[in-house]
Amino acid sequence: MAGRRALKAVLIDLSGTLHIEDSAVPGAQDALNRLRQASVAVKFVTNTTKESKRNLLERLHGLDFNVQEKEIFTSLNAARSLLEQKQHRPLLLVEDSALEDFTGIDTSEPNAVVVGLAPDHFSYQTLNKAFRMILDGAPLIAIHKARYYKRKDGLALGPGPFVTGLEYAADCKSTVVGKPEETFFTQALSDMGCSPDEAVMIGDDARDDVGGAQNAGMLGILVRTGKYRKGDEHKIRPPPHLTCDSFPDAVEHILKNLL
Repeated sequence: MAGRRALKAVLIDLSGTLHIEDSAVPGAQDALNRLRQASVAVKFVTNTTKESKRNLLERLHGLDFNVQEKEIFTSLNAARSLLEQKQHRPLLLVEDSALEDFTGIDTSEPNAVVVGLAPDHFSYQTLNKAFRMILDGAPLIAIHKARYYKRKDGLALGPGPFVTGLEYAADCKSTVVGKPEETFFTQALSDMGCSPDEAVMIGDDARDDVGGAQNAGMLGILVRTGKYRKGDEHKIRPPPHLTCDSFPDAVEHILKNLL
């Protein structure tokens, strides 16, 4: 922590870090409770777009995680803020379970394309409609561009390949609102009363979680659960502050070395 301020906040990824679908990472609940007893603020930051914040909170409570709704900041929140700011009427390529986080947003006669993780809607017809809208001038907004994520049955494609396909076909560049964008991390920290050099991020994605956080001025801890694959820690520069086996190990390091 040389040259850094005292640690005030810990940002924690959810899917792949605390849980994989409906299974908690072993020991994660107890580790989170230990972290809460320390003198740091905690926030959960996630690129999950396949379910609403309410559904996500129910999943976490079902796994016995002590989490409050106000502590969760999602890329869906960031996307909604951008839509409201720009007054866009989006074509929403998200799962039906995530639509409630866009309640009240006008989607009539859409003039923008918003892409999240939407396996049930990534058909040729829907993607072609999005492609034609972009050709006609609609902005392409990526809730995030993750290459893949971890499910119980193995790795699965994220929204990134579909966003990149639209970018390639329409010869355009998307606006990304979730991790690893610096604005996502600064938004997450905005109500925590601390600056990036007083925060650490824990996640299973070297690029989006750790690389994004470190580019924003935070420390990054990579865990070898979820989507982690051997050698991921060597794919970013600077490398992670720490690479460890799991969330409980990350918490142990924070309690012993960063506080």
